[in-house]
Amino acid sequence: MDHDRYGWSALFHRPPVRWPGSARVALLVVPVLQWFPLDAPAAPYQPVGSLDAPYPDYRAYTHRDYGSRVGIFRVMAVLDRLGLRATAAVNAAIATRYPGLLDEIGGRRWEIAAYGLHMGRLHHADLSRAEEAALLDEVLGTLRHASGQLVRGWLSPGGTESPHTLDLLAERGVSYVLDWVNDELPYVLRTETGRLHALPYAHDLSDATVIWERHHSATEFAEAVIDHFTVIDREAAEAGGRMLVLLLHPWIIGQPHRIAALERALGEIRSRPGVWPATASEVLDAWAAAAETGS
Repeated sequence: MDHDRYGWSALFHRPPVRWPGSARVALLVVPVLQWFPLDAPAAPYQPVGSLDAPYPDYRAYTHRDYGSRVGIFRVMAVLDRLGLRATAAVNAAIATRYPGLLDEIGGRRWEIAAYGLHMGRLHHADLSRAEEAALLDEVLGTLRHASGQLVRGWLSPGGTESPHTLDLLAERGVSYVLDWVNDELPYVLRTETGRLHALPYAHDLSDATVIWERHHSATEFAEAVIDHFTVIDREAAEAGGRMLVLLLHPWIIGQPHRIAALERALGEIRSRPGVWPATASEVLDAWAAAAETGS
């Protein structure tokens, strides 16, 4: 497979996974809190949402900043009404620039996963191992100190990794990464030290994919989320537990004309029997326990 980070495994051929309470589907909601610098480099590439007009692109900068000033609070209100706790993927720059947001997250007992330094500092092959190690130390140190959490999870800005990223994360006590998108259950990743796990998110359901990149409407976004859930829920009834990891960008889905679509989709899922709303660490721990007992 051009790499040795995991072994190939067909989802439908694995022993069934049992979630707590005999739930069929574990629901993980992952809002991402991002900071896009005005002067982000163009190399190695620019992730979704990067500013692309001539410097200084204040219009795009303030549009993305809408997510941390307005949009995230609408997302929080939706999740509060539905009784859902989230796993927030947070740029370390958010913790230093907008510490009040971490207070809001902590007050809701959300989990925090590290999301790099900011959206202009990607992890890629041109970084030396020492440079990337120092960057990870800064990110994890900042978020662990600011939140008081262990910060067991990682999402790479732009989804990029270097050949060393996984090994360096495992060395620093990170338990799972959200970057890989090839499954609907956790799986083990091979690293130089310790074990790391992938918790794949549903890339085709991310609001950035559906709305921003593919130009579908918020209504179509809600329909896609509900349709996705309906299929995996039906499969889970026959073949064991499944997992839905939904990434949300507050500067996209937190807009007034879109937020109702998010509430409709999550409200529909929340109303179904057999749904376990959980944080990423809760899902990983339950999956690992089930794997150990063979259930």
